[in-house]
Amino acid sequence: MTIPRTSLLLADDHALMRAGLRALLANVANCDVVAEAADGIEAARLIRQLQPAVALVDLTMPGLSGLDVIARAAREAPATRCLALSMHTAESYVLEALRAGAAGYVVKDTAPEELAQAIRVVAGGGQYISPGIAERIGSEMLQLAQQGTANTPTPLDQITPRQRQILQMVAEGHSTRSIGDKLSISIKTVETHRAQIMERLGIRDVAGLTRFAMRTGLISPD
Repeated sequence: MTIPRTSLLLADDHALMRAGLRALLANVANCDVVAEAADGIEAARLIRQLQPAVALVDLTMPGLSGLDVIARAAREAPATRCLALSMHTAESYVLEALRAGAAGYVVKDTAPEELAQAIRVVAGGGQYISPGIAERIGSEMLQLAQQGTANTPTPLDQITPRQRQILQMVAEGHSTRSIGDKLSISIKTVETHRAQIMERLGIRDVAGLTRFAMRTGLISPD
């Protein structure tokens, strides 16, 4: 009996990481990489267009964070199951990913065999969390997070999804005009959102916004 192969999309802003994942998965997983994305906006577009069985999504990408990619996929491509990939092991990152709609969460130093298992579980309709993280968080909290009812607030809960996107772009160094052009909104609207972000987060300058974005995983420290 032939086991059907799993269509997979890789979303990570590092070309070497994508190449390594592609080579690794060719050896240990029964899947076909149908597309790759180097930023969040491209990832969201390709997921909507191709609707692969599984999308392996890095949480920290330019343009649109992995959290927002996962949330969009849940709305626009419900047949695609997202597996979050991150270097972060803190509880807040895992819960935020599950609340966004991720079906699983694995860390970047995961062994190849475990990553292959995670993809199989997620493709089969299950949930996979790296064992060490799952033990620390607890099954009840994981279930609540997946249902969107976990009452553990995160700093990003203080701003809207659009403001989160603008915050990420500000932290990446985009100008107000550039943000407006990319998001098809006016400069005044961008400035209004930025002022609201600073007020809600209690941050006074762009340097503070950048530090916050790094601390919450919207952008990479490097």
